[in-house]
Amino acid sequence: MSDQPTIDEQACIAQGDCVETASAVFALEDRAVVLGSGPDELLLAAAKGCPVQAITLVDPDTGEQVYP
Repeated sequence: MSDQPTIDEQACIAQGDCVETASAVFALEDRAVVLGSGPDELLLAAAKGCPVQAITLVDPDTGEQVYP
């Protein structure tokens, strides 16, 4: 199962790097929002590309935070 992404709305500056990396998973409104899930590699690339580390990835099976 894919990691579950969440957005820290207080940290997000709506730069849109996550949308450029994974447009099927993220969209921009006032801030980035999660539309769904995707391959773990894609989610990790989007999370690492966030300039303010507003994306957290959690393993849904264990509840363990995977990133950051």
